[in-house]
Amino acid sequence: MKVAVFGGTGFVGRYITDALISNGHKPRLLVRPGSQKKLSRHASYECVFGDLSNPVAMQDLVFGVDAVIYNIGIQREYTSRGISFKEVQCEGVIRAAGIAASQGVRRFLLMSANGVEQSLSSYQRSKLASEAYIKNLDIDWTIFRPSVIFGDPQGHREFASIIKQQLIDSPLPLPLFHQGILPQNLDGFLFTPVHVKDVAASFVGALERPETIRHTYTLGGPYELSWKQILKIICEVSNKKKFFLPLPMAGLLITTAQLDDYAWFPFSRDQIRMVLMNNTCSGDEIFNLCGIQPKAFSEKYLRYLKPDQMIQHSRSNKLREN
Repeated sequence: MKVAVFGGTGFVGRYITDALISNGHKPRLLVRPGSQKKLSRHASYECVFGDLSNPVAMQDLVFGVDAVIYNIGIQREYTSRGISFKEVQCEGVIRAAGIAASQGVRRFLLMSANGVEQSLSSYQRSKLASEAYIKNLDIDWTIFRPSVIFGDPQGHREFASIIKQQLIDSPLPLPLFHQGILPQNLDGFLFTPVHVKDVAASFVGALERPETIRHTYTLGGPYELSWKQILKIICEVSNKKKFFLPLPMAGLLITTAQLDDYAWFPFSRDQIRMVLMNNTCSGDEIFNLCGIQPKAFSEKYLRYLKPDQMIQHSRSNKLREN
């Protein structure tokens, strides 16, 4: 099957591309000029150079394919630079789905996010709007809503490595967020981290199964973990001992509101809001259908965070860039 992939050079996209190739499919990737260094297996896929602002490149990407995967997303927007959730996660989907429909490509798989129906942030609202749009099209859509995704980042930004770099490796204590003035419910925010290979396998599995058409699937790992448990696991893997510090959310939200547009500040206001809600879900429905045994957020699958592995990855990325 020929598959057009929007977002095939990113963290999750590279795993989806590799899974497509491993299962005998032929991916065609939309690649921004200069981003080809992020790719692997160059002989196994086609590249169309361009981005979401280039309608000709988007049409070339979709021409003659059997299916489209839209996996472009951002964790943070920078409005002063024109980078917004609405543009990337909603309007980009609308353009891609419209082009697919106009060319007679019926199969469309969309990466969304767990909890978008709560509409607590502009990130979630943009994802929900894109879902609503494709559900109203006469196409064979499938939507995935993952919890937080982890796995070897291969030079990209990823949930666990971001926490390690910005919190665990910092000389400051680890934050335990709480509502109100008093430090209560410090262990209360829950996640079900899902491994990136399980996410990729779900996309490819759904692509091959017509019974997944017009279904929305959540993607969660096998265990619920609190924010504190996640920090402890990453500390153990990283051989770090850290203290915990309760932090009131009200003050942090005020601070992030002032620093939201600065890349050096580690978290945006939207990201903090989403930490405050339980980001838990089950992946059992699609995992059982596709025969996927989900990987746990544990040392076995977090070895890329070990100090020696981080150094190796850093050297490999520099060599790839050169």
